[in-house]
Parts: sequence; C-alpha cells; structure tokens
Amino acid sequence: MTNTSTTDSSRIFSWLADELSIRLAQVQAAVELLDNGATVPFIARYRKEATGGLDDSVLRELEVRLLYLRELEARRTAIIESIEEQGKMTPELATSLDEANTKQRLEDLYAPYKPKRRTRAQMAIEAGLEDLVQAILADPHCDPLQLAGTYLNPEAGFDEAKKALDGAREILAQRYAENADLLENLRQYLWQHGLLYASVIEGKEDEGDKFRDWFNFSESLKTLPSHRVLALLRGRQQGILSLRIGLQPELDALQPHPCVERVAQLMQCPADFSAHAAPQPKWLAEVCRITWRVKLLTAFETELIGRLREEAEAEATRVFAANLRDLLLAAPAGNKRVLGLDPGIRTGVKVAAIDETGKVLDTATVYPFGGRKDIAGTQQRLAAMIRQHQIQLIAIGNGTASRETEQLVKNLLQSQTDLSAVQHIVVSEAGASVYSASELASQEFPDLDVSLRGAVSIARRLQDPLAELVKIEPKAIGVGQYQHDVNQRELERSLDAVVEDCVNAVGVDVNTASAALLARVSGLNKTLAENIVAWRDENGAFPDRQSLLKVKRFGPKTFEQAAGFLRIPQGTNPLDASAVHPEAYPVVERILEKIQADARSIIGQADALKGLSPKDFIDERFGLPTIQDIFTEIEKPGRDPRPEFKTARFLDGVTAITDLQVGMVLEGVVTNVANFGAFVDIGVHQDGLVHISALSHQFVKDPREVVRVGQTVTVKVLEVDEARKRISLSMRLDDHPEPTLKKAAASTKPRASRRPARPAPDIANNAMAAAFAKLKR
Repeated sequence: MTNTSTTDSSRIFSWLADELSIRLAQVQAAVELLDNGATVPFIARYRKEATGGLDDSVLRELEVRLLYLRELEARRTAIIESIEEQGKMTPELATSLDEANTKQRLEDLYAPYKPKRRTRAQMAIEAGLEDLVQAILADPHCDPLQLAGTYLNPEAGFDEAKKALDGAREILAQRYAENADLLENLRQYLWQHGLLYASVIEGKEDEGDKFRDWFNFSESLKTLPSHRVLALLRGRQQGILSLRIGLQPELDALQPHPCVERVAQLMQCPADFSAHAAPQPKWLAEVCRITWRVKLLTAFETELIGRLREEAEAEATRVFAANLRDLLLAAPAGNKRVLGLDPGIRTGVKVAAIDETGKVLDTATVYPFGGRKDIAGTQQRLAAMIRQHQIQLIAIGNGTASRETEQLVKNLLQSQTDLSAVQHIVVSEAGASVYSASELASQEFPDLDVSLRGAVSIARRLQDPLAELVKIEPKAIGVGQYQHDVNQRELERSLDAVVEDCVNAVGVDVNTASAALLARVSGLNKTLAENIVAWRDENGAFPDRQSLLKVKRFGPKTFEQAAGFLRIPQGTNPLDASAVHPEAYPVVERILEKIQADARSIIGQADALKGLSPKDFIDERFGLPTIQDIFTEIEKPGRDPRPEFKTARFLDGVTAITDLQVGMVLEGVVTNVANFGAFVDIGVHQDGLVHISALSHQFVKDPREVVRVGQTVTVKVLEVDEARKRISLSMRLDDHPEPTLKKAAASTKPRASRRPARPAPDIANNAMAAAFAKLKR
C-alpha cells in the first residue's frame, strides 16, 4: 500500500477510528499488518490481540476506506502544490483544504484554480472586465449597460457595451459557480429535496415496452431503491428513457426558481427578481439565473445521477456479495458417493459418478426424453451405475428437464427396493456450463467430453459447494441483481473478498484440494497453489504442515499467512488438522504438559481441558483471545461453520407452471435475494417471487433478515400468470389471494402508452415481479 506522511497518516487513522467506531490503537495495528502484507482472514483469526478482536467484516471495510483516504491525501497534496505554484494560496484556503474530508469537497475548493480550457469568462478577464464587475457591484444605483460602455476593449472583441456586459456576467457567474460553499449547499439541498424524473423518448414506446413502468415516473432522490435506479439507468443506456433532476412540479414552476434564489442568498447578491427592479439588481438577478440554469443545473444532474449510480452499484454489489457468501457456505453433503445428472432433452441427460473424494468413477449419456424417449434403458443404466459404484446420493441439476429427470429417478428408486436408501436432491447448476468450457476444467478433465464435465460439477457441488464453486467466476453463479450494470472492478474485488473469507473460514485439506481452491487460501496465489499440487503429485500427501516449506516459492512469510488455514487430517501431528496456527504449538505443548497427556489423546475430547483456565497460559506473545481459540480447537478441531445438510422436497405432480394453483402451499429453495424480495425455486422451471412485504408478518427492512440463498422455505402461491411466466408467492401462509389473481391469462387489451409507473406496494406487484423475473432469467 502507498506510504503517506506522518501527519497524513495520523489524520487517516483518526478518521478511520471515528467512521468505524473503533479505537485508534486498533486502527494503527490493523493498518500496520495490512501494510506488511497480512491478509484480512489471517489478521481476523490470528492477530486478535493486536487489533483488539476486529472481525473480517470490519477489517474489509477498513481496508476499502484506507485506500480511499490515502487517495484523498494524495489528491490533497497535488492540489496544494498546484495552487502554491500559481502563487494563489491564502491562509483561509489552506485551512479549508486541510479540513476537506471528501474528494468532492477538495475538487470544489480547487475548481477556481484548476487549469481549464479558455472559457468566455477567462477571455473577459483577460480583457480587463473584472474591473467592470467590481464597478457594478460597488454601485447599487448604476445602470450596468451604460457603465459597460466605459470598459470597452475592441482588440479583445469587446467593442460594444452589450458584449462587455455579457463578459462581466460570465465572470461573475463563473465566480459564483466555483464557490465551494455554494456548491456544497446546493448539492445537499437537491439531494434532500430533489426528484429523479423519467420519461419515455418519443417514438420509443413500443421498442421499450419492458420499461413501461418508467415512462412517466418520478421519485425522491434520497428514497430511490438501488434496483430501481439501475433499471432506470439501463433504460437510459438503451435509449428508451430520458432522465432529469428537478424539484416538485409546483416548486420547479416558481419564478424565480428556488435554486436561483438560493444562489442569490448564499452569495449575498442584492438581486431583485421583481418585474420593476432597478437596472443593477435586475442584472444581478439575471447573473443568478445564468449561474443556476447554465453553469450548475446540468453539472448537478450529471453529478447526482452519478451519485445515485454509485450508491446503487454499491448496494447491488453488497447484495451480490451477501448472496454469494450464503451460497458458498451452504451445507455440504460431505464425503459421500454421488451420481450427478445434468438434465437435457435433445442432447440427453449427462451422468457422472464420483467417489467420496470427488474422483470420477464413470460417465454416461442417456436419452429418456426428446425423440428417443428411452426411459427403460435410462433407468437400467442408472440402476447399474448406482449399484456398481455404491452411490449414496443423486444430484440433479435444476435446468431444462430437471423435474422430468427427478420424477424418472424417483420412480426408479421406488421400484427397486435395494435402492430405496439412495436420496435424490435437486441442486443449482448455475455456472456449471461456464466451468465445463473453462481452461481449468480442460486441465482437470482433459479426456472428458465438455458436456459430461457439467455433470461432474453438479455432483461435486453437492458434496462440497464451496470447493466446487470457487472454480467458477463468481459473476457466473447468478445470485446478483443487475450485476452486468455495475462497476465490474469493484464487483470483482468485493466478490473475491467474499470467496477468500469463506474459504478461510472453512479451511482447506491441503492433500485433496484443487489448485483453484488452494489459490483462495490466505497468502497463496495461483502459482503457489499449482506448486503445491505439483509437489503433492510428485511426492505424495503432505505428512505435516512443516512440509509445506519444501514447496517451491513457499517461504516463511507465506507459511505464516497460510498454514493455519491449510489442514492435514491424517498427518503426523494431530494439531495440523485443526485451526491452531503452528506458531501457537508451544502453547499447546504447555497445556499438554500441564495435564500430562499427548495431543492425539485429547484432540476432539470435549472434557479434555476441564478444570483448566485459558488465563493460566497467557504469555508475552499470546493473549486470552488466542488461548480461548486454542481451547475451542482442541475440543472441536477443524470445526465447520457451515449448517447441517438439508434439502427441500418438491411436491409430486407439480413440475410446470401449468400445474400450479392459487393457494397451493409448497416447499422451495431460495435461489436469489434482492432488496425487493426473494426468488424461490418451487420446481416448475420458473422461480417465483416473494415480495419483501410477503416475507413475514413483521416489517422487514432487508430480506436477508428473513431468508438466505440456499435456504429451504415453505410458500403459498398467490398469483400465476402463465403467459408472462410470473409467479407471486408468500411466506405468510395465512395470506388469502385476491379472487382476481387466479391463473391470469395474457390480456389482449392494449395498454396506454403513458401511465404513472410507480410500483404499488402490494405483495402481488405485477410490474415488479415481471421486471425482476426477467432480470433473474
């Protein structure tokens, strides 16, 4: 990270402490560790004494804000140097620059001194018309036009009184428009009282039908939800919608405009907006109008819509990251033999059998659907594979023909008594096709057909979702909202941080993990991960953590960062299977000496340390938090933070949207959570939407307070629109659907081309369900 001066660092540390509500010493310790190359997972887990126990979420926020504030300090230094080189620095300006705590404030202060292209105001200044401005301001009784006649400069093009007066107006308007305090005041006023207006561009009504809800729309800037902002911006980007910033219509129509009056008040300009005003205050009123209408309005529109975009993108990224975390930390089925089925109709159902470690045992392609309809042959082949490879679980992808495949498997298991113990589970296949065609999949399965790799991925993600999903680019997993519309670099940074935190929270078996999974471990990268796999292939399993130092480029610093997260379950040292860091092994040795026992005899024994106090083992290096963690690890080594494995059971006979009836109560799996509600897979090839207002009888601010991706939920069908493939659901099982919501058919009645578009807040919101069902697809 970039180094800054001592003064700048002190200011940054103070700001971070205030923003994050933590102690200054915690900030200093965390920043020092980050600057020295420590990762967030390592600091959160193994440096609790130094940081006072800061968790990974606070450390991530600190890391992001630290980067922003260091960029702010670098910009402050550059601006100060520029102004000083111009010889225009004053004590007052220096103080203002020193106190600026945002990049926007810095740029506002710098605006009058920033090198810029030659404007009309600049040309007027060069022509000596600043003296005219001063003369007008000094004499309230003057006639500005008459006075301008004495300040002509024909050589500069100001050969008429009107031209000279226009030049003076440009100078004063630019002066007002570059006043930092005015800009900050108007910016806050607009943010608090402004509205975003959207309207359809003439002639785009039919082409932009999917944006119909926004054809005549307005909402307060400060209350616009992120998903609505991104929908509006997408409409503008596609040339369908026009966006502008304004006040309430009755205020926008006022003369003078409230913002024009505000310019006059804040600049202490004696403007008179009445029809019978004297020449000088009337001219000043026109300067204020020009300042607002020409100099500021367009700039503020760009800036505030940009702010809406930034905040909406940040929220969308937060939602995506939260959903990804839930998906990665979904319950694993564990070390079981799995048969993975990747359903298809024309191309057949791809089948892959894997053992407890994920090794591919067998593959096949069967054709129970489409033209062949070889149901008997398919069931015979599946039964043979199940018996031959002692399959315990069957993972069925949730794509095309998923429910048909599930029914086929269910019939098979019911008809064969010796297979009745085998369970079948429908799992998300999001990203499986992306993985199948990836370079990583080619390296992992060079001799396996691309179509069969997806079946392997589906089987493995049932065994261990985290280990398999890390092989797929997070954006391809499909648990975000408007993910392609947001800042891709920031999205990637956020999602990578989530993956890193999840992988290190669970820990990695260094002797079985793929290079893709190892690369996400604290302190490791792609090269080191590949070196670990190469060493393992050449020398066999790692006997202990210390052996990691034999891997090429795996030095002491890497060992410090990574060792605690790399596990060796059957190693020579039982502690290597736990989250106890090797640096803390001496502490364990003192504990063992105290109770006169060896590590292998006490690891995993709940009462092994009964009667001991962690406080008795504190020393100069390890404090109480680390000792408490060691006690916990000895009792439950390598504990998995993920929940117990559980699956949803779809209702028999309900396999398509046409099978749904209003009022049905079904089990489903949450596939995505957005700010407006949750999408739930109920087994009909089309996710239903539980609007935020239908998640609970209590008020819900954030849907993730109630549901998480991968969670099994019970829902009631409120509305089914077969023609538009919309399903409205409720988790409030005592909700009574309106009679008009039964199996709605597509209306043939033409809709008005323009209508108020603000979405209604009821739970069966057609417009919202449609917009975001399309987004999800």
